Formats: sequence, C-alpha cells, structure tokens
Amino acid sequence: MNQAYGYTEYTIRKKVFSIMSTKLHIYNSSEELVLYSQMKAFKLKEDIALYTDESMERELLRIKARSIIDFSVTFDVIDSETGEHVGALRRKGLKSILKDEWLILDSHDQEIGLVKEDSTFMALLRRMISFIPQKYSVELQGDPIPTYSQNINPFVTKITADFSGDRTGRLDRRLGLAAGILLCAVEGKQD
Repeated sequence: MNQAYGYTEYTIRKKVFSIMSTKLHIYNSSEELVLYSQMKAFKLKEDIALYTDESMERELLRIKARSIIDFSVTFDVIDSETGEHVGALRRKGLKSILKDEWLILDSHDQEIGLVKEDSTFMALLRRMISFIPQKYSVELQGDPIPTYSQNINPFVTKITADFSGDRTGRLDRRLGLAAGILLCAVEGKQD
C-alpha cells in the first residue's frame, strides 16, 4: 500500500474562494503534502481523484458518486493503482438533515461502521450559524473512535483526521481519508 496511507493524522484543507474548481490539499502531521485533488465546479455527479501532488501525474485514489443528485448518495472508493474497490460511503439522507451521518461500507456494500456528527445540539446550531466547527466520530462495530474535527477559518475549510484511536488499523486509511474528504468537500457545500 502507498506510503500516503501510513500516517495516523492528516489535515485536509479546502480553499473557500475558488470559482472554477475546488482544491484540496491533504497534509501529514509534519505538514508535508501527501495527497492533492482539484475538483471541477458545477458537476452534477461528484468524481474526486486524489493524486500524490499538485502535478496530478500519479492518481492514487478515486471517490465517485454512484448516481446524480441523490439525497442518500453513495460514493465508491477505488484504489486507482490496483483497481481495488476498497468500499463505499453512503450519506444517511433524512437523518443528515438534523445531524450529518455517513455509513461506512465494505467492498460488498456491507455496513462496517458509521461516521456521525458528535452533538445534535451543535449540529442544529451550526445549520443556523455556519461558522460553528463540526466534530465527527467513527463507530466501528459499536466502538467509538473520535476522528474528525473542523477548524474555523473564513477563507479555508480545514478538517483534522486523527486515526490514532484506531490502534489496530481496523478502518482502512483509504476509506477514512475518503470520509474526511467528503466531509470537507460535500458537507461543506451545504453551509
């Protein structure tokens, strides 16, 4: 597996003011760029490619929506180097109106976990005041792992993905990173 997936902490940064495309920079805890994505604006069907750097010569991972405009959209996560279908992330449509929730699915679409916003009160408050930071945790077979937190900056959306609580590596880093990217890129569009 690529070394980009070997870290326990990542920072996912998205510049807010970008008209024609959204640029995502993913750094390790030493602030070294480990993944990069440039998504075109105004696409009906999300298709996010992650590259080793800004040259976009070597694609490592693809996160692709199964359908166009779906309230409970499912994103397949595919290892671009091996062609392996790593798994999928499915937004829990109606439940996500009050509090963001995503199912984590294995390569056979079997549920293995859940990504959810930590506080219902803060989630409701954030829908009225968009600059309130979000915090998410991952549950794997009922075990909670605090994982994602958002920092507030009016010009840059920044999510820290901390997998140090997953000491045995139960969550495939590719799926974990894909979830963090979707929280930054997709959930961020709703604010």
